[in-house]
Amino acid sequence: MKSTNWISAALTAIAVAILPGCDTAVLQQIKPGVTTATEVRAKMGDPGFEFRNENGGVTWEYTRQPAGIHCYMISFDRNQIVSSVEQVLNAKNLARVREGMNGDEVRRLLGAPASKVVFDNLGEDIWEWHVEGTPPMEETYFMVHFDLGSGKVKRTSQRVAMKG
Repeated sequence: MKSTNWISAALTAIAVAILPGCDTAVLQQIKPGVTTATEVRAKMGDPGFEFRNENGGVTWEYTRQPAGIHCYMISFDRNQIVSSVEQVLNAKNLARVREGMNGDEVRRLLGAPASKVVFDNLGEDIWEWHVEGTPPMEETYFMVHFDLGSGKVKRTSQRVAMKG
């Protein structure tokens, strides 16, 4: 029984190490204006979430949280052809999170968080994303603090932890 647990842990570790490289190779094959939704699903699998867009299209979320530092949003026009591919966990998008936004707006902007923790004593629900650190030997986390009463963003913060 213990060897099964060891094998499972080893395979998980290998998958976590290899998947970012797979994403890069697969994402290079996804071409706006050319690739169809069916082709994306065949290459990337089912999205973690689907957002409906005002233009009649849809955006698919492919998060790599909690172990990874990326979240890809692949948008399709109403004909189900890729219109854009974006890695949304970047400095520009993190800076777009504003006081007063609700959880749906933040999820649409950054994708699913790595974790959500409620702190009753602070009156906050804190969502956290693992993001790219500078320098790379640090693990950086971006946090959005929601007010428990209103459900709206109160503030954002970051924390840094040394790897290892």
